[in-house]
Amino acid sequence: MVGEEGAFVLGWDEVLTEEELSMTLKVLCMSEEEFKEYKEQDGWEDDSEEEENSTLSNEALSRLKTPCKKLLYDSVLLTLESYGADLKAEQDLLNNKEAYEKLSRREQQALHVRYGQKRILHQLLELVR
Repeated sequence: MVGEEGAFVLGWDEVLTEEELSMTLKVLCMSEEEFKEYKEQDGWEDDSEEEENSTLSNEALSRLKTPCKKLLYDSVLLTLESYGADLKAEQDLLNNKEAYEKLSRREQQALHVRYGQKRILHQLLELVR
């Protein structure tokens, strides 16, 4: 369903891999009975048009059912733990001109990418809290 990396792509306004995330949340939040039925039917063949046309915007993420929100919240926390430094440490480094200029160009770019990723993850935490 998700691929080898098991990663989803999040943007500032919506989930960019919404189909994968939506399906994964559905399956992971199923009861054992629901999952057995799902397997027997080889998935959902007759999804409603509403589900097919819905996007996982930030607003939609905040309206997810509690088990799905908890799963996302815990997943985001695990992802944030995998980073070496927290958001504040990255922000402090970005704001410290002297320390920032000591970084190589590649390190500066990596810092900007990590900081942006962490900001998106923190935004997601707020949406599913």
